[in-house]
Amino acid sequence: MSRPRPKAIFFDLMGTCLDWHSSILPALPGTSPEPSHQDISQFALDWRQGFFDELHARFLRGDAQEDIDVTHRRVLDSLLEARNVDWTEEERVRAVGSWHCMKAWPDVPDALEKLRRQSEIFVLANGTTRLQLDLVKSSGLHFHMLFSSQLLGLTKPDPAMYKKAVSLVGVEPEECFMVAAHAYDLRAAKAIGMRTAYIQRWTEDPQEDMAKVQSENDLFFDGRCGTAAGGMYQLADQLAKVP
Repeated sequence: MSRPRPKAIFFDLMGTCLDWHSSILPALPGTSPEPSHQDISQFALDWRQGFFDELHARFLRGDAQEDIDVTHRRVLDSLLEARNVDWTEEERVRAVGSWHCMKAWPDVPDALEKLRRQSEIFVLANGTTRLQLDLVKSSGLHFHMLFSSQLLGLTKPDPAMYKKAVSLVGVEPEECFMVAAHAYDLRAAKAIGMRTAYIQRWTEDPQEDMAKVQSENDLFFDGRCGTAAGGMYQLADQLAKVP
């Protein structure tokens, strides 16, 4: 860390800061609060991947933004049909709604509080503002401001979304960090001059070569251990030492 402490730090929310996997499992039929049911766990992972596939396809086609609940529901219905599984309407609505209520990864709450004392911290994520409000409320996380794709009228990884957020905060890209557990997100941020920090999560980027991802980013932390002293806290600890 030869460069000065960042003035602003932007965070992806779901997956990076929030443990979506264990948060949604209780809402899926056939599971319990303890995420031990193998097929339901895999179903959740497939649902998440299907959402990303749909989001990226829509971005490449240049489609208009869509409410994240609509996308989640369409992907869910497709997965259930492909598996010849019939959930009731009530079960489907409850499952989609579960994406609005999540707990933070153990290493995140204290790390964010530490980072708030030295930099301004923001959410910069795809989705609706309503979703972000629900997620920070349910997780208890605190940011200086929330920037959603709905609010900015743009979708990641469009470079214009990162540029707009940086401009609104009143800083230069090189004075910022983008923190995410998604390589595509950080590649786009780095392309406009932002510094990048990758937090590895077991639920994210299953198809990425982690050695390559580590070489691409300014900072890389393993956040798979599930402890409060993991990835995000290590990031906060390292940035705290920067003058």
